[in-house]
Amino acid sequence: MAAVTSPESSPQPRVYFQTPPGTEETETPVRKQGRVTVKYDRKELRKRLNLEEWIIDQLTELYDCEEEAIPELEIDVDELLDMQNDVDRAARVKDLLVDCYKPTEDFVSELLDKIRGMQKLSTPQKK
Repeated sequence: MAAVTSPESSPQPRVYFQTPPGTEETETPVRKQGRVTVKYDRKELRKRLNLEEWIIDQLTELYDCEEEAIPELEIDVDELLDMQNDVDRAARVKDLLVDCYKPTEDFVSELLDKIRGMQKLSTPQKK
């Protein structure tokens, strides 16, 4: 590419770049990218994150181990929110903690208190 100065008289000289002859650029079609981000309620996400961190802390105490050594169990908050009542929720959590040798009643009751009033995190539909 050759640099050419502008013949116009301007306070600052300008430089224009010319492409060598025979190397004309062909235009490529430009595709618009679709939006894949989904907007959630940030406050609800923050509550969920705090709850999950609290659950991990409680499980490390219940199993008396480090976070990495917690047995493979998944307390699905959305699943609990789908259940009809606290009795069903408590039974589900107790089933998940069946191999825990420490008492789990306090954990279960606190968990149920914390999820009360939470919303299920489902993907919002397009309007």
